[in-house]
Amino acid sequence: MESQPGDEVARDFLLHRGDYHPVVDGWLAQALADRSGHYADPAARTAAASSLPAAVRAHAALLTALARTGAPAADGGLEFTARLAQADPDATNALARPGDPHRP
Repeated sequence: MESQPGDEVARDFLLHRGDYHPVVDGWLAQALADRSGHYADPAARTAAASSLPAAVRAHAALLTALARTGAPAADGGLEFTARLAQADPDATNALARPGDPHRP
């Protein structure tokens, strides 16, 4: 299923109702990284940057960076990416940034 406008709001609604499941964040991160569904629109990606939690955005950034290397990141092939993003979104974003002068 492709992402649709309003998925971020639905995520928040589920979270506040207590019906939220973490797989939703993985799905949103993958869609953001793939630029699929409504995330094909640059404006939707920009809006997601302010409405999705830092860990979801970091997860998407890491999946995008790994895809550039040819890593099989689609469909949860690299489960550790979500755990890294959840543990430390800032470090995950730094790892995902190409050309970062602070990277070894």
